[in-house]
Amino acid sequence: MNETISIKKKEINQKNLGIVYILISALFFAMMSFFVRMSGDLPTMQKAFFRNFVAALVSGIMLLRSKEGFKIKKEGLPFLLLRASLGTIGIYCNFYALDHMNISDASMLNKLSPFFAVIMSIFILKEKANGFEWMTICVAFIGALFVVKPSFDVEVIPALIGFLGGFCAGTAYTYVRKLGTMGERGPVIVMFFSMFSCMVCLPKVLFDFHKMTWLQLIYLLLAGTCAAVGQICITTAYSKAPAKEISVFDYANVIFTAMLGWIFLSQCPDKFSIIGYVIIIGAAIIKWKHNNRNIIRNSDGGNDK
Repeated sequence: MNETISIKKKEINQKNLGIVYILISALFFAMMSFFVRMSGDLPTMQKAFFRNFVAALVSGIMLLRSKEGFKIKKEGLPFLLLRASLGTIGIYCNFYALDHMNISDASMLNKLSPFFAVIMSIFILKEKANGFEWMTICVAFIGALFVVKPSFDVEVIPALIGFLGGFCAGTAYTYVRKLGTMGERGPVIVMFFSMFSCMVCLPKVLFDFHKMTWLQLIYLLLAGTCAAVGQICITTAYSKAPAKEISVFDYANVIFTAMLGWIFLSQCPDKFSIIGYVIIIGAAIIKWKHNNRNIIRNSDGGNDK
């Protein structure tokens, strides 16, 4: 029985680690969005290239310093390709939506990715979410609506592309989880994805490069660095816990983005945004406590027997 309790406690620790990593990733992705915004009017492909190039560089250095180096598990290669392809499409769709529609609408569409991560985990990982888990995700989604207040008065094509981006991102994170269960290392997943994305957009950048100021270059390098940290953290998060149990915490990105806007851009949140923050944080805390309580209760039940 002690062994069962030990296993359950280990599960709790893994899930809590996943939550910590996904919160850190949310912060750094918010910083990435902030620096991309500050970089000004540059082509979408050029911004995406720098975002992925720095991530490839950082993960490459991590792999060089590791014992296993750039070794990739052969059985994971098809899933690495799927993750890289879907992640690349997701980034470009999100950047396109940001360039062609209302920013709050584009952000809302991108925040559909946790929903798709849970849904696709049913088909890819055979993980099933219960009613309570679906409810908390829906509550968090409602909170995000309060924050971004989407009007959806946009043209059809950019909106559909943004929706596709959310789907691709969520599905890509599901494959991250699958690769993690197969024992593939986080830096390998990030390196493969980042290099793949860079190679896809390199031709466009070479033939349509827009000259940048030093300040724009610094902003893009900072954006890329934040993206690298965020990508590594979210990869680690989904490797440690199922999407259905931690994806709700990704909505913290909305809160971090609003905080950056308030501190650096003097954008004070209105009453609807504050209501959204309370809903999102409340849903995350309730879900976290509920999961841990269930694991402990099951352990005690097993011990009673």
